Amino acid sequence: MRATRESQQLARRLFRLSLADGQVSAERVGGVLAYLAQHPSRQLLPVLKYYHRLVAAQVARNRALVEHAGAIDDGILRTIAAVLAQKYRRPVTAVALSNPRLIAGLRIRIGDDVYESTIVSQLAALVPSA
Repeated sequence: MRATRESQQLARRLFRLSLADGQVSAERVGGVLAYLAQHPSRQLLPVLKYYHRLVAAQVARNRALVEHAGAIDDGILRTIAAVLAQKYRRPVTAVALSNPRLIAGLRIRIGDDVYESTIVSQLAALVPSA
């Protein structure tokens, strides 16, 4: 079932209610879901799907996924989060993800932006594409 314009508008209103200081609030999301459970409609599934997309996009906007090959210190993650928060002018949380295929270096993804300084990317730049 596809979301109608009305269900998308409702999902956007519910999404705005889910934000606290530009961040998705788990408490507010719980309130929105409780409201939807108490007020079921025929458009509930499309509203929930669109609401989920909005929440997931907002979470990705404020989360920096830091891929690394070796060990990474919590201080480095805090520094990365602080620098990105200053750059983007919004709160950013850095989350570490081990990726041994990078060989060395970091790849940072925040929203649609990717910052990469890895050995793998440098080696790929040296090899001509086929």
